[in-house]
Amino acid sequence: MSKQTYRVCFCFRRKFRLTASEAPGDVKDLFQRYSENGVMSVDQLQRFLIEVQKEGGATREDAQGIVDKLHEQQGHLHIFQRKDLTLEAFFRYLFGVVNPPLSPNLGVHHDMNAPLSHYYIYTGHNSYLTGNQLSSDCSDKPIIDALKKGVRVIELDIWPNSDKDDVHVLHGRTLTAPVELIKCLRSIKEYAFVASEYPVVITLEDHLTADLQAKVAEMVTQTFGDVLFSPGPECLKEFPSPESLKKRVIISTKPPKEYLQAKETTEKEVDSQKGKAGDEEAWGKEVPDLREDILKDDDDEDDEDEDEDDEDDSAHGDKPHKNAAPEYKRLIAIHAGKPKGGLDDCLKVDPDKVRRLSLSEQQLEKAVVTHAKEIVRFTQRNLLRIYPKGTRITSSNYNPLIGWSHGAQMVAFNMQGYGRSLWLMQGMYRANGGCGYIKKPDFLLKSGPLNDLFDPNAPLPVKTTLKVTVYMGEGWHDEFDSTHFDLYSPPDFYARVGIAGVPADKVMKKTKTLEDNWIPAWNEEFKFPLTVPELALLRIEVHEYDMSEKDDFGGQTCLPVSELRSGIRMVPLHDRKGEKYKFVKLLMRFEFSDSSTEGSEGATTFK
Repeated sequence: MSKQTYRVCFCFRRKFRLTASEAPGDVKDLFQRYSENGVMSVDQLQRFLIEVQKEGGATREDAQGIVDKLHEQQGHLHIFQRKDLTLEAFFRYLFGVVNPPLSPNLGVHHDMNAPLSHYYIYTGHNSYLTGNQLSSDCSDKPIIDALKKGVRVIELDIWPNSDKDDVHVLHGRTLTAPVELIKCLRSIKEYAFVASEYPVVITLEDHLTADLQAKVAEMVTQTFGDVLFSPGPECLKEFPSPESLKKRVIISTKPPKEYLQAKETTEKEVDSQKGKAGDEEAWGKEVPDLREDILKDDDDEDDEDEDEDDEDDSAHGDKPHKNAAPEYKRLIAIHAGKPKGGLDDCLKVDPDKVRRLSLSEQQLEKAVVTHAKEIVRFTQRNLLRIYPKGTRITSSNYNPLIGWSHGAQMVAFNMQGYGRSLWLMQGMYRANGGCGYIKKPDFLLKSGPLNDLFDPNAPLPVKTTLKVTVYMGEGWHDEFDSTHFDLYSPPDFYARVGIAGVPADKVMKKTKTLEDNWIPAWNEEFKFPLTVPELALLRIEVHEYDMSEKDDFGGQTCLPVSELRSGIRMVPLHDRKGEKYKFVKLLMRFEFSDSSTEGSEGATTFK
């Protein structure tokens, strides 16, 4: 028998390989408690859903629907009796697609009628790049990919073409090959609302002459037509709501400037910058905390960041263009800009108008040390965009929680990259139906009784404790070749489980390593006290221990704690880029210590 034929046969055998004997002890005990004479009735399943899975609104029809779906999928396996559940059928339900950790029924459930400044918004950086920041091609494909995943903010750097008669999108002063602006705009129009009907914001970094600005205005107007939100040339007094802007496209940029002539970048410069970027781990370095970032950035202070919203661009010989095209100015719905002066001036709140401010990740890290409360106050009315520092040549990313915990709405990421920071971003925006807008917690939107503002670094009491049990995992032998992890023996898997959130909540823990086992059964329990569960993300990773080399990657996911369903759940894992595996999954249990935090559908709510 050929290896290929053997593989096909083996996969067929493995598809229904799990049996009742492999069920964790907790599953067997629960089945015993909620069954009679070896079968679980629909009524008993309903009681299990309410009491163990914390699905308070579960009806008998819901329980019957689970049984019917299982019977439809696997009825030929003879694990049912009169459509009741045997232990094996119950195990398959718990470890099946009908039992995910986030409720598929929640959809968009946040209040979407508040101003845009009250939401975290799924934001891309240099959205047109296919790879690294210096020499990769520019294309509309990464823009399309981002929109399909629910990204709501697309960034385009617009420059004159070589003949100065058309507009290209490219990363200026680099070797990136350009793409035509009109191609990007048409793709945005086609895919803007495939994943979400909530507004798409296009942030423009403009390096154009007045005549080309007029050309951009014509392109944008003709491409988007009535879909374009254009309130006029004046700054808005308050941002509209996502609900009122459904299926609208919004332009955001700073006031028009005379374009910058792109200086030529040589291959030698590209190579030197790549070397400066350092060697990134295959799946990304561990997400740094604020202190680590500041110390590292102090060493890199001579690195030149792109200061995207500076009003004063005199360092580049740039002066405001007095003859900027008026039709271009009228397109700008969200005005961006950084006032002259220090942070105090940048963070001033104008009661008569709202705006967008951009800071690099380094600028934010230093600003939160001295102006944390001012940043929170600024973001209650205005938009704050954070972008990666200029030395992230490989399109790596940074810790998004620093921005989120201070109210920054647009934490801009290189979506074409991958790594642990991007996994956090993907996990965050699984919330609220994956629509790309997440309502910020109330404590970031209001002042306290003494007019005090939220400080993520201040000591806070524990609000709830999340207990996580990692029972087992399976699916790797279906997903990978038998020699993928080890040439001569089955893999040695271990899991990492932890929290990303405010500094007091951040932690990672690890199971034991189980040797030579394609279906590892760890059966380990971890407790996570949470002071700010509203901003907490549950991190889950699986790795394969390798004694002589770097451990192999076995899957990951990241889940918003605020929407995590209590009970025993099937947790699908994703690859390094965030794509869901077809077969790889974990069986886990989630329990919250404070029953008052339980919401509908077993999801958690925090007040």
